[in-house]
Amino acid sequence: MFPFNFEWAWDIAHVVFFGGFWYAIGILGAGMTFCILKAAYDTMKGNGASDH
Repeated sequence: MFPFNFEWAWDIAHVVFFGGFWYAIGILGAGMTFCILKAAYDTMKGNGASDH
């Protein structure tokens, strides 16, 4: 059952669970976005060390 379904009951357990779930997903998404943007910026800037 999905939250946009009309039979959904928003009791406190669902609010707490989905609140924590989306909080964690938001933190992971923000971290991944930061890493991707930083990698793109560093690649465009071209000052990376190439001593592999």
